[in-house]
Amino acid sequence: MSWPMGEVCRMSGVTSRTLRHYHHVGLLLPESTGPGGLRHYGRRELRRLQRILVMRELGLGLADIRRVLDSEHDEVTALRQHLHDLEAERDRLSLLVETVRRTVDALEENDVSGNPEELFAGFDTDHYTERARTEWPEQWDQAKAAGERITPEEADRMRAEAAEQMTRMAGHLRAGSPPDSPAVQAEIEIHYQQVSLMWAPDADSFAHLGRVYAEDGPWREVYERVAPGLADFQSEAMRVYAERRLSGEDG
Repeated sequence: MSWPMGEVCRMSGVTSRTLRHYHHVGLLLPESTGPGGLRHYGRRELRRLQRILVMRELGLGLADIRRVLDSEHDEVTALRQHLHDLEAERDRLSLLVETVRRTVDALEENDVSGNPEELFAGFDTDHYTERARTEWPEQWDQAKAAGERITPEEADRMRAEAAEQMTRMAGHLRAGSPPDSPAVQAEIEIHYQQVSLMWAPDADSFAHLGRVYAEDGPWREVYERVAPGLADFQSEAMRVYAERRLSGEDG
């Protein structure tokens, strides 16, 4: 039994453009191609697509996914390894959520005591490092050069400020403040300045970064567990900021 591309898109949530790209790069070939170039996928191809999506969620790029799939010979063993990786990522995200929640509680209680290392439990930058390196090479080079100049103490301070900014945004969301409100935009200005310490975002790249927060699996998971709706709220606020402050429309 096989399924046409449209049905595969419906079941998986993957766009037809993505499936065509996977075909073009040799990552996922259809089982057959019918009249007019209509692609059909069998169960084997659907399982391969599942594994591709799992590895994308784990932060692998397409080239790395291709190498992994080409090196696998036992499908059951491979899926067990993916399951293990997903469970490890779930545990890491759970730890990260608790880290941010502790920060929220401490800020609400005006408690500045405690071990500062607890602010960063569960953070893993490998996923974002690889994505930045492949998708935004120019910004990656800027951030890498900036990172080499930053002391460990400065890096700790920047991470703490970023965590605090996230919790303040969650407070604005709970209070019902719109993304374009002055208070929310003031927070986005702080976030923009934080990002600018590492690389120079323009209107397009800053708005795109906001979309990454809303669309990327690990980032969205973190934001949503801090406060439901926070990922989209942050993304929209960054879009407004980019349009108003970075596009040159306001002079």
